Amino acid sequence: MTRFELSGLPTAVGSMPHTDPVEASSLVARFLPQIPAWPQLPKRAFVENMYVQFSEGFPGVVIEDDRIYVDRTKDLDKPLEQLYASYLENKIEEYGISPDYAAGLHAFLDTKLSPLAVKGQVTGPISWGLTITDQERRSILYDETLADALAKHLRLKAAWQEMKLKTISPNTIIFVDEPYMTSFGSAFVSISREQVIRLLEEVFSGISGLKGIHCCGNTDWSVVLSTSLDILNFDAYNYGYTVALYPDEVKAFLERGGILAWGIVPNDEKDVTGETANSLLDRLEEVIGALDRKGVSYRLQTERCLVTPACTLASLTLDGAAQALELLSDVSKELRKRYIKEG
Repeated sequence: MTRFELSGLPTAVGSMPHTDPVEASSLVARFLPQIPAWPQLPKRAFVENMYVQFSEGFPGVVIEDDRIYVDRTKDLDKPLEQLYASYLENKIEEYGISPDYAAGLHAFLDTKLSPLAVKGQVTGPISWGLTITDQERRSILYDETLADALAKHLRLKAAWQEMKLKTISPNTIIFVDEPYMTSFGSAFVSISREQVIRLLEEVFSGISGLKGIHCCGNTDWSVVLSTSLDILNFDAYNYGYTVALYPDEVKAFLERGGILAWGIVPNDEKDVTGETANSLLDRLEEVIGALDRKGVSYRLQTERCLVTPACTLASLTLDGAAQALELLSDVSKELRKRYIKEG
């Protein structure tokens, strides 16, 4: 069960189109005062790309121009020993994220905020492990030693981040971003259900507050929902129907205290300008209704939920991102007005 009330409140996925971290943090604080999320700024620098941002300190990692990889020709024994020692001793302070890699996070930490909760995010082990390769361009997820190490590395990054966010609010939410879960089960990705769950649970073990998964496409939701996650965040604008294919798993998730974070606000500039809070809520009600007809309580779905953008806002213009966040705020207000009993 959640330790604080979240019903229908808005928060963000993370990435923003800004290069000015103070401007981005101020915009988040303006439209998401109850659950602000620190802004990732991939347009500011390559090292703020979600696949590079959490790489500091990983054994053998090399960043050259716009490429990141792990150099297996180096002696990785000592760096791996250090990582495992830090993991076993929970030395999270050794795995911080520097201002160069996360200017948005550090500006956000300096912002004057008094929120109900605060949200952060870390790239998930599946997506990180498939994207980061060795010098031969082979994904490190397929190396048993490095796959285990990367999950422990990301666990330490998540724990450090949560420690910092607790200076803003004792109520924390950390999303593990897994866009590559859309490839799970395809001929192009050779990874078992058991490995997915094991790696995700390793990262989750470093999070003491609410832990979520964000996936912005279609996947086998039964795998994700079989983990210990508290919040499932998905693209409800484009792929909401896919969740309705797993009514039993969704029902069990909600009944054990889980929360659905509906990514109902589009992240396409044209769609943002063409939608209203009411049109988006009507769209969301279609998905909720589909689950309700399969035995998943309408009331439970609307009471145990958050609303978010469908995915990153980094592809939008600055004005488009502001409009998307304003639309998100309006959707939340209308949702709570319709379904959530205040007080």
